[in-house]
Amino acid sequence: MLWRLNLLLARVLHNGRFRLLLLALILLLLLSILLTYRWRTDAQLCFMETPEAQQQQPVNMPKILDDVLVTEPLPTPGRSIFFHETSCHRPKRKRPRPGQKSAEMQYNMLQLTARQACAIESAALHNPNFQIFVLFAGPTYHYFGNSSNGSGSGSSQRYQPLIDAILSYRNVQLRQLNLWRFASGTPVENWLNDGPLFRSSFLSSHISDFLRYLTLYRYGGLHLDMDVVMLRSIEDLPPNYTGAESNIHLAAGVMNLAPNGFGHEIAVSCLQDFMHNFNGKDLGNNGAGVITRVTQKLCGTKDVSIMLDNRKRCLGFKVFERNAFYAVPWKRWRHFFEPQLLEQTLAHTKDSIVVNLWNKHSKQQVIKVGSSTAYGKYAEQHCPRSYAAAGEYF
Repeated sequence: MLWRLNLLLARVLHNGRFRLLLLALILLLLLSILLTYRWRTDAQLCFMETPEAQQQQPVNMPKILDDVLVTEPLPTPGRSIFFHETSCHRPKRKRPRPGQKSAEMQYNMLQLTARQACAIESAALHNPNFQIFVLFAGPTYHYFGNSSNGSGSGSSQRYQPLIDAILSYRNVQLRQLNLWRFASGTPVENWLNDGPLFRSSFLSSHISDFLRYLTLYRYGGLHLDMDVVMLRSIEDLPPNYTGAESNIHLAAGVMNLAPNGFGHEIAVSCLQDFMHNFNGKDLGNNGAGVITRVTQKLCGTKDVSIMLDNRKRCLGFKVFERNAFYAVPWKRWRHFFEPQLLEQTLAHTKDSIVVNLWNKHSKQQVIKVGSSTAYGKYAEQHCPRSYAAAGEYF
């Protein structure tokens, strides 16, 4: 039998077409390995500190945001609200000008959209006794001081009225984090170092998922997505909760966990589920999927209606009904932006704590400031400084 296989292999290798095909397959395999390795490396570099980030910068140059792990005020466990910005803008160098010794650094500058600023401001406005932390995943730079006058070198980058609007609240803190330091000493440290996260097809979204559970593990408190508007305070809500998006799924855009005890146990379970069930090709599996699976196991049922009706079944973990955070389902996201649906949408969300604008679907949609839309009315009331700073369109 073995000699027949050797004979068949010899015939194949002596066939010119087969040799070319085999060579092409080998080259294709090597190319795919090379591209995968390079893609993984570039993806990781997006979130790594450059040598410049660790050096003292000149006075007139932007400064890197402070690290959340070491900078006062530190997050107060269980009394902080967290937003995560995970967009990847890898800094690049310009070519040296004539007579210039080295290339000029292109900084990854602090940027927020009007929608993100509104989410942050609404949380700060309604929860004055909580610290609001906006965490940027990777080295992010900002000009400190003289932001509003727009004068001097780099004034176009310094003049950021939306940033000024949110920083006018004393309880808003802008921080950066290093993914590897942030995961150090936690259950996901080795998993992150192994690299599966950076093979994701939805890297920014999955890093956001990763950080929301890791942050709640570290500090407890509340995670909010950047496309929400908070309509009332959450300071007196129970310490452990999430919200139902539908009759079969929970969502991960609004989640609160206590920093110790039962809440911390849930956070541990979420990190374990994230690692064991991570799927880089599925957008929702690692966010809403995690809290859904953990809660199903905790409550001993997949029926969301039972979770809602019997809190004791979930050992005190609160699952809010859909109207609390997701009164307008994603398929109806346009309702926030259509003037003819203003009254209907406001009535539908009158008892909501938070509204979610479903940024995945609505991110290209803007409104004219002063227009009669539900989102415009929310912004005017719940993020007035951002709304005023946005200009003509919001």
